[in-house]
Amino acid sequence: MRFGPWVRLADMMPEMPGGPGVLQVRREVGLVAYPRGKSAMILYAATDNLRRACERLAAEHPGVGWLCRCNRDRVEDVQGAAVGLIADFVDRFGAAPALGG
Repeated sequence: MRFGPWVRLADMMPEMPGGPGVLQVRREVGLVAYPRGKSAMILYAATDNLRRACERLAAEHPGVGWLCRCNRDRVEDVQGAAVGLIADFVDRFGAAPALGG
């Protein structure tokens, strides 16, 4: 799956499509310690509306230093794609990405 460029969460809403897709969120600065390494990644999520998902994240976590991006190409099964990305992350780092990281 190809993803678009990283954009700050606060700046993402106008650029984010209003349709379904897979959202990826990472910390702008610093890494999160996972059981088998460190990563800036804190979320993979399937959503029926990418723009609303970003709006909700920004409202629930104001002022955070997070970067977001979404899939570039159409994804037939966004839920399955997110589950696969999370499974790959767990295989590599030993735990699922966590917003609290």
